[in-house]
Amino acid sequence: MPEYVNWLRHASPYINAHRDCTFVVMLPGDGVEHPNFGNIVHDLVLLHSLGVRLVLVHGSRPQIEARLAARGLTPHYHHGMRITDAATLECVIDAVGQLRIAIEARLSMDMASSPMQGSRLRVASGNLVTARPIGVLEGVDYHHTGEVRRVDRKGINRLLDERSIVLLSPLGYSPTGEIFNLACEDVATRAAIDLGADKLLLFGAELGLIDENGRLVRELRPQQVPAHLQRLGSNYQAELLDAAAEACRGGVARSHIVSYAENGALLTELFTRDGGGTLVAQEQFEVVREAAIEDVGGLLDLISPLEEQGILVRRSREVLEREIEQFSVVEREGMIIACAALYQIADSDAGELACLAVNPEYRHGGRGDELLERIETRARAQGLKTLFVLTTRTAHWFRERGFVPSSVDRLPSARASLYNYQRNSKIFEKAL
Repeated sequence: MPEYVNWLRHASPYINAHRDCTFVVMLPGDGVEHPNFGNIVHDLVLLHSLGVRLVLVHGSRPQIEARLAARGLTPHYHHGMRITDAATLECVIDAVGQLRIAIEARLSMDMASSPMQGSRLRVASGNLVTARPIGVLEGVDYHHTGEVRRVDRKGINRLLDERSIVLLSPLGYSPTGEIFNLACEDVATRAAIDLGADKLLLFGAELGLIDENGRLVRELRPQQVPAHLQRLGSNYQAELLDAAAEACRGGVARSHIVSYAENGALLTELFTRDGGGTLVAQEQFEVVREAAIEDVGGLLDLISPLEEQGILVRRSREVLEREIEQFSVVEREGMIIACAALYQIADSDAGELACLAVNPEYRHGGRGDELLERIETRARAQGLKTLFVLTTRTAHWFRERGFVPSSVDRLPSARASLYNYQRNSKIFEKAL
């Protein structure tokens, strides 16, 4: 029970923040076929019940491949893009039509034996995407393969205002009545941009972007994406990453890549501070900055447990309010997760690094080093020549970062007179 209470408390700011926001969710055909699809539907229904305006875009590649194989037709691609001739288009229409109906049926189910039992949803779809043909590229005719020309922004917003979930298929229509096969990533990206969506959520097989060492990359700026695309080459993870970056460059605040195979991946990404996938965002997810008076409450939450353990010297709210300009902080999603302070020692060219603290859940991420670098930069800007630190528990950490053992005698007199012999802190110094 305590774990559930803590999770709900941590999730509540996100529940409030996501209400009335527009999310475009892209689920490829592989995700629809995956055994976890039922859980994804439950999670989408939950988002809808929390007031999120949902646009769901589905893919159909494996379903199209299956129909081509059943008819003895050979699929043709050029630069990774399907060439949709007349026979292939019939398979596309068949696959997309059946998928759309199956998804609508799944979203219409009464969620028996679930928290969403009795919920009623309205799913809306239609000719909401206008397309144009790709035409002939490098001498190759793509026939009925197209690209998005326009998304019916007003029509979709009207449906969202009526509390419908809008379902977009990878088919587009031309003003002359032609049908074009579209990439679901293209539909989702253009829909997110044209609607001014708050988020684009892209489902893939992996947890998110995996780096060359097999680790999950949790956050990226759009300008960092090209280097990863070059490493990835031509694969589906690269397509998702490219779509996420394009959406951000088009004005979407945040794009997320999550796994359709991982139960609860969507909720973990949206309702926890660290998420479970890869975030591509224009703004910084985590920032090192100088503290402001509004941070006092967050600082107290961070340092109070360490004060109770005797690791840090106690500071009252009044002291923090008075000395707030001395602090630098690491902020993550509105939460202060690390801090450090710089005090200039009177009548000297020395300063003291104090109150260096990192939330236990975010240690081993280099945040202490970031703050130390910040404090040293501030100290040099103030013309200080030496940085002292007094510590009872982290002597080795400071020694590994260039601090050398010192003594009370080395402290400037204004600081030496305040030394607490009962705490018996070890003293270190570092030349700047």
